[in-house]
Amino acid sequence: FWNHGWAGVLRGAGVVFFAFIGFDAVSTAAQETKNPKKNMPIGILVSLAVCTLLYILFSFVLTGIAPFTDFLKAGGEASVAYAIDTYMPGYSWLSTFITVAILAGFSSVILVMLLGQTRVFYSMSNDGLVPAVFAKLHPKYRTPYRSQWMFFVFVSLFAAFIPDNVVGDMTSIGTLFAFVLVCIGIIVMRKTNPELPRAFKTPWVPFVPLLGAAFCLTMIISLGIENWARLFVWLAIGFVVYFGYSVKHSKARKMLE
Repeated sequence: FWNHGWAGVLRGAGVVFFAFIGFDAVSTAAQETKNPKKNMPIGILVSLAVCTLLYILFSFVLTGIAPFTDFLKAGGEASVAYAIDTYMPGYSWLSTFITVAILAGFSSVILVMLLGQTRVFYSMSNDGLVPAVFAKLHPKYRTPYRSQWMFFVFVSLFAAFIPDNVVGDMTSIGTLFAFVLVCIGIIVMRKTNPELPRAFKTPWVPFVPLLGAAFCLTMIISLGIENWARLFVWLAIGFVVYFGYSVKHSKARKMLE
């Protein structure tokens, strides 16, 4: 069912969603920005618009070169090189150039995600939700260097032993699920804490959050039962960490008691 018609389009959107991951991670570096209220929205939205346009133009050109079914004959970035080598003889240099560019793009996304993840754990560690080692700053550069090394080793081992298609789908469904929670959280926070100061304020609440949650849920459903099972496993691990450690050590919780 998910390979035909609009359902296939949604399935494809859910699979390639990881290509857009990284724009939201930039927001985790807000503490290192001179004027985050002004510069963060501009940086995120402009880069998102430029990259989306480039993605569309790139896909338009490739589907003009070769039938889209031919891209199934090779996986990942190799499918682009396959289409160019097959339908554009004499342009092997172009396929090599595009492959290198794609790998460079993957590397930049990994770098940004690692940057964002360490900043998230840094904030969580300051609240006591995770051990203090994640908030340990470098004496000279003032960055959470120990956290960066730990995530570097973990991600490297994970990528080395888990198939890339599984990793991609897990990344997409995990991020989409997080976006759903964020959208719902906006509505809840506006009701429970309307007076709370907000440096970034979502317009047209609850219309925008509900629309965002609906789109994300639709793409999550299209990712299939296997990815749902993996998501529930990761959620179970998260619940164990939260109720086994975080609740007992949360500084914000202790202040409310």
